[in-house]
Amino acid sequence: MIRLNLSNRPEWLELLPGLRIFVAPLTTALMVSARADPLIDNLSEASSQEDMALAMAKAVARRAVLEWEGVGDDDGNLVPVSPAGIDALLDIWPVFEAFQAQYVARGLMLDQEKNASAPSPTGPSAGATATARPAQAPAPTAPQD
Repeated sequence: MIRLNLSNRPEWLELLPGLRIFVAPLTTALMVSARADPLIDNLSEASSQEDMALAMAKAVARRAVLEWEGVGDDDGNLVPVSPAGIDALLDIWPVFEAFQAQYVARGLMLDQEKNASAPSPTGPSAGATATARPAQAPAPTAPQD
């Protein structure tokens, strides 16, 4: 069963002690927009999976993070949310991991909550895997009159 969150309200996530981000709901529109991000389009086909994952996380975060608390510059002054700041924040490994786990992974959890039945594109058992062993030779029958 898929559990729908119909509130569609932004929420605060605590990524690390003293670091919170206020994020928009993870919607299809947000993900589609992130996939169309110019930085993702500019990745070469030779880019590693890690490079692609980081680029996608940054694209999602630039669209999702609305506010933050606990982010400052070298002098300790609080800085406003900006695309460059979001990218720099996600370059910090523990922040990246927390963002992936607390925000992105929740959207991916829907895959685990889908109907557990086998796919059936052209009939009730088209996508099912057979579990019975093949039949043996037929058993002998009594002579018929």
